[in-house]
Amino acid sequence: MERPLSVLVALVLMSFCEGWDAPGFCHGQTCPEYRLVQKTQDFEERLYVATSWITTTIKTNNGLGVMAANSKLKNYCKKHNHAGQDVPIRVDTWPALLTINQEGSLSWFIPPGTMPDITDESIRLETRPEATVYVRVFGGTPDLKSGNDAAKELRDALTKAGKTYDLLTFSGAAYDLYFSVDHHNEVWIYAV
Repeated sequence: MERPLSVLVALVLMSFCEGWDAPGFCHGQTCPEYRLVQKTQDFEERLYVATSWITTTIKTNNGLGVMAANSKLKNYCKKHNHAGQDVPIRVDTWPALLTINQEGSLSWFIPPGTMPDITDESIRLETRPEATVYVRVFGGTPDLKSGNDAAKELRDALTKAGKTYDLLTFSGAAYDLYFSVDHHNEVWIYAV
């Protein structure tokens, strides 16, 4: 399955515990594990387990920058797997994550037990600790404007609910191919 070309923001994690059923929006693919802590009309509060990701920096803050970062990760995985590495990198996991802070980055989830050796200096392996994440779901083809709008709506809802959260960073998750008819997108903001 191809990764989305344009992704908006995010963070999500994978199943380390037996019995966890990934939600339908993961489309039967490996997906990070979380526990739903609270659900309101405006957002969900989720506790994600620790996860690993391969990540690259987005050079330009627009759709072309996201597409270039996506191609970089895809090409790296193809080269890694073609070279017959002991631990192949799966490219059929979800979500693809775009993080917006001082610099943008695009990340692909790495399932447990598939920790690759990173040989490309423009790609880094990130381990994200267990974390509480506030999530707002939105539909439509993901783009930077819809992601920024969803992040503003989520921040407003969190402030109204009295939650404390990271003011400078948001992430989002895209779970569908760019050209899919329906899209499940999420904007994520970490609790502090």
